This record gives sequence, C-alpha cells and structure tokens, in this order.
Amino acid sequence: MIRILKKNRPAGLLGMILVFFLIPGGCMKLGPDFHRPETGIRVPAGFRNAPADHLPVPAEDRWWREFGDSQLDRVVAEALRNNLDIRKAAAAVLEMRARFVQTRADRFPSVNMEGQAKRTHQPIIGIIPGKSFSVESDSFSLSMPASFELDLWGRLARAEEGARAELLEAEENRRTVAQGIVARAVTLYFRIAALERRIRIARERIENGRRHLDVVAARYRKGLASVLDVSQARRNLSRARAALPALRHDLGTARQDLSVLLGYYPETGIPLHTSDKIIPRLPPVPAGLPSDLLMRRPDILAAEARLKALNAYIGVARASRFPRITLTGAFGYSSDALRRLLTSRSRLWNLATGMTQPVFNAGKLKAVERAAAARYRQGVADYAKTVLNAFAEVERALLTGEAQQERCARERDYLAAARTTESVLGARYARGLTDYAAVLDAREARLQAEENVIQAELAVLVSRVDLHRSLGGNWTAGRR
Repeated sequence: MIRILKKNRPAGLLGMILVFFLIPGGCMKLGPDFHRPETGIRVPAGFRNAPADHLPVPAEDRWWREFGDSQLDRVVAEALRNNLDIRKAAAAVLEMRARFVQTRADRFPSVNMEGQAKRTHQPIIGIIPGKSFSVESDSFSLSMPASFELDLWGRLARAEEGARAELLEAEENRRTVAQGIVARAVTLYFRIAALERRIRIARERIENGRRHLDVVAARYRKGLASVLDVSQARRNLSRARAALPALRHDLGTARQDLSVLLGYYPETGIPLHTSDKIIPRLPPVPAGLPSDLLMRRPDILAAEARLKALNAYIGVARASRFPRITLTGAFGYSSDALRRLLTSRSRLWNLATGMTQPVFNAGKLKAVERAAAARYRQGVADYAKTVLNAFAEVERALLTGEAQQERCARERDYLAAARTTESVLGARYARGLTDYAAVLDAREARLQAEENVIQAELAVLVSRVDLHRSLGGNWTAGRR
C-alpha cells in the first residue's frame, strides 16, 4: 500500500526522529550495583605497631620533604618528570580515556552523510527483431542516515560504567608506579650518600692501617715486636684496601641505577653533592595512625576500580540476553539530474525501528554472564589479597622502623664510647703513658663504629621510605 503524504508531513516525521534520538538511553540497569565487598579481614582501628604517644602530624603529602634536603627534592621532581615507567603509565591513562570516550559514544545517535552519483547503461533487446537499443540513465543521491539504540536494559550504561572504572584503574596504576619510583629514587639517593661516607671512612682506615704497619715495622726493627705482629698489621692493611673496590663498585652501580631512574644514560658520576652531607635524623612516627590511611593507597584504589568494572560487565552480560531495540532513519535527496537534487520534489526520508531478541544460542549468553560473575569473584579475592598485603607491609615497616631506631641508638652510643676511648688514648700517648699502636687500634674501632652508624642510619631511612610507600603517602588521614 502506498500512502501519499502532504508536503509538511516529512518535517513532522523528522521531528519524531529527533525526539526518539534524544530519548535518554536506558530506563533501567540490569545487574548488581557496586558496593565495596567485605574482605573478611578483621581490621583494627589503628596499626598495632604504631607508637602510643600522640604527636602533631604534617598536613602536606609530599612526604620526602620531611628529610629537609633540597637536592633530594630536585631529584624526586626530575624522576617524576623524566622516568620512562611513569611516562608509559601516563600513556596507558590516555589510552583508557580514549576507550572510555569510544564506549560512551555508543549511547548517542550515530549520524553519517552519504552521497552517490551513478550512471547506468542498460541494453534493450528483442523489441524490434534484428535491432538492439540501449538506455543510459543518471542518478544522484545525498542523504544523512542515522541510528540509535534504546538502552532499555542499561547494557550501554553498564558498559560506560565499566569503561569509566577502567579509566580510574589506569589513573591509580599510574600513581602506584609514581609512588614506587619516588620511593626508589629516595632510597638510592640516601644509599649513594651512605656509600660516599663509607668510602671516606675506608680511605681513612687504609691510612690508619698504613700508619699501624709503619709503627709495628719500626718496633720489629728494634726487637720490640714479632714477625707475627708485622704479619697481622700487613693483613689488616690488605683487608682495608680490599674493601675499597667493592664500595666503589656499589657506589657506581647505585649512581647508574639512579641515572636510569631519572631517564638518563647510566652514568657512574652523577653529581648529587651528597659527599659533605650527614644523613638527617627523622622525627618520630606519629602515634595512633588510623588504619583508614591505607584505603588511599593507589594499588588498593586500583583494585577497587577493577572490581567496579567487573561488576558493571555483569550487567552488560545480563542485558545482552534481553531484546535490543534500534531506531534507524534517513533524510536526504535523490534525483536523476544533479540540478534538481536539492529541490523539495527530490526529498526522501525513512524511519524504522527494529528489535533483536536472542531465541536459541545453546546457553552461550547465560554462560557469558556466569563467566562475568566468576571474574568478579576473582576480583574480590584479588582485592582482599591487596588489602591484606598492604596491612602486612605497613605493620612490617612500623616494626622494622622501631627495631632500626633502637639499633641506631645503640650504634651511636658505641660510637660515642669509641670516640672517648680514642681521645683518652691520644692524651695518654701525648704524655708518654701508652704506645702509638694502642692509639691506632682505638682509631680503627672508632672508624668501624662510624661505619656501623652509617649503615644503621641508612636502614632507618629505608624503613621510613618503606613506611611512606606502604601508607600511600604521608600521615594525612582520609582518602583523596
């Protein structure tokens, strides 16, 4: 049946098309709404190994500034600016952002423009015996077809929700990488400073061993020392000299690692100007650290975002089992002459709606939904494991920091006693009450005590860096 329409009818129907296209997608969302899952882990209100005394806490989250080293601040800033892993993670965020826009675009109408110009040559045979004819015709068309899916069951909305969560996951993964790079850069910085101080002590120990050998050799020539004494002094000097190459190697390796971390060619002489610096003493860890601090860690937030995406994809799979309703339409012009193409008589339009309902697929769509639900349960287990490991890292860092602080205090006490002994023996030697060998022995004990203090201080700093990394930043409570 052919219906003859009035001239103003196409415009009215085109308005109906626009109304259909502007209908908000989705009347309902199938699938479960996301809620943070219960991990089954009994979480205390505060960390058990945190100090008991209450202290004021800093408000700024750039935790490395508490070390009070402007050069360290510049190193961290350079690492954040140039590190290749951070650049890669940032590019991954841009990729997920583009995917989110791509997924979100499915909820809007799709409008295209199509044009065609065609000439047809058709032979006509059999009208007059023995003769043939042909007909040539031209056709031109210009149209704008459009389509739009009515998201009645929330399939497209859930897909957008999942893509948004994946974008958030990528952003948190970038923050995780950045935090790891910062912690690594700070650790290398202090390790380089400690190695430079240990090399100075090693050189002083070599000089002390050489003097000790000279004294013992002189005593041997006077018959006041044995060959064994000379051999032991020479052995001690050789041991002191053998320690220096290993320290230089460790220093060069640490400098190379830091160069690569900063995005440079691995150089062994990267200038940090730490040779004359003393590793700073840190303020105590604030008391009563709340366990809620941990929920701002980017890897936990990334795991939670991953759960949101997996939960949304359950809804996508469930909605795929319901009918899909699609609106299609087109408006344009068609004519056999180009000069008459854009006239009202050449106007054409169409409007259609279609529905697709899965009837039989041997349980495929149901299996897809079950697989999505199973992936969500896997995500819950991964999330619980991430939270549990995070608590373990914080408690371990607190426990290690406390032990290293105690060790450092004991090593400093020993160093103070060694310096006192060296001073007393030096005074006694000046008055002729003892020999120079005793002074050199006391100096060796003091040098060893200084090296032990350097290593203990470095262990304290590393444990503090680990604590900040495991907490996800400074002591500031609450999530971002």
